[in-house]
Amino acid sequence: MKKRITILTICLLLAFLLAFPKEALAAAREGLGLWLDTLLPTLLPFLILTGILLRTDGITRIVQPIAPFFKVLTGLSGEGAYAFVLGLLCGYPMGAKLTADLYHAGKINRQESEYLLTFCNNPSPAFLVTYVGQICLEGKVPVGFLVGILFLSDMTCMCFFRFFVFRKKSTPVFADLESTENRAAAQGGILDSVIMNSFETMAKLGGYILMFSIISACVSHFWFLPPGGKYIFFGMIEVTTGVHGLLFSGFPFRLRVLLALCMSAFGGLCIVAQTKSVLGKDLSLRPYASAKCLNTAITAVLTLLFL
Repeated sequence: MKKRITILTICLLLAFLLAFPKEALAAAREGLGLWLDTLLPTLLPFLILTGILLRTDGITRIVQPIAPFFKVLTGLSGEGAYAFVLGLLCGYPMGAKLTADLYHAGKINRQESEYLLTFCNNPSPAFLVTYVGQICLEGKVPVGFLVGILFLSDMTCMCFFRFFVFRKKSTPVFADLESTENRAAAQGGILDSVIMNSFETMAKLGGYILMFSIISACVSHFWFLPPGGKYIFFGMIEVTTGVHGLLFSGFPFRLRVLLALCMSAFGGLCIVAQTKSVLGKDLSLRPYASAKCLNTAITAVLTLLFL
């Protein structure tokens, strides 16, 4: 059934590309523009620099001063705290990428990795302040409200998984350090290996953004239900498209604020696919996916309370 749905989806997209090339080209340009103008210059330097720190064991030295604080606050090791902080600052999917890198480097075990995935992958403050706040909500919502709601929701989600799901300690399981990637890094230069790995990650993210942009254009073209539902559906597919569509939805302003925050908390199926890509085969996507659903629900409740 899964293969049939995949084949049917691909055939529909191919038919859309052939029948409506102008719309497909516009969607592809928009997706690649987002990747080239925003994602690439924002994430690539962090991927390269954190990769170098990881290979040279510089992360351990950096996190030593803050490790005790985060151990009490979140139950994370120093390395896990590093992924959490950068995930908050850099946005999707940096938190998941760093978590996977730390796990594959043997810095954190599987349980901490899966626990960390439940709250480390979030929209960046820059995205919330500039794109969501200033552009999509027209600067009518205080910055502290946008950032504070999502941070409080993320911390509530963290507490739930810390005390109710990952409360029991399991036997530490680390990744095999003798992976193909590590052997290649040992044979070649660290910088060359890190740069190639970072560009490979960015290429994957660009491919996912391109495909989901075309999917959004296809859905928009054939949408026959009430127009308001289209924008909610877009938010479930890809967060930037969904949040931007709220400008033209005609929804009351408070409903737009609620939907914008929920879409930002969830991230959309495009972010889920990107997260799965950076995690690889060793780490499960289930903790992240379940946490995102809970995070979205908590965000909705908190937004309604504060509004």
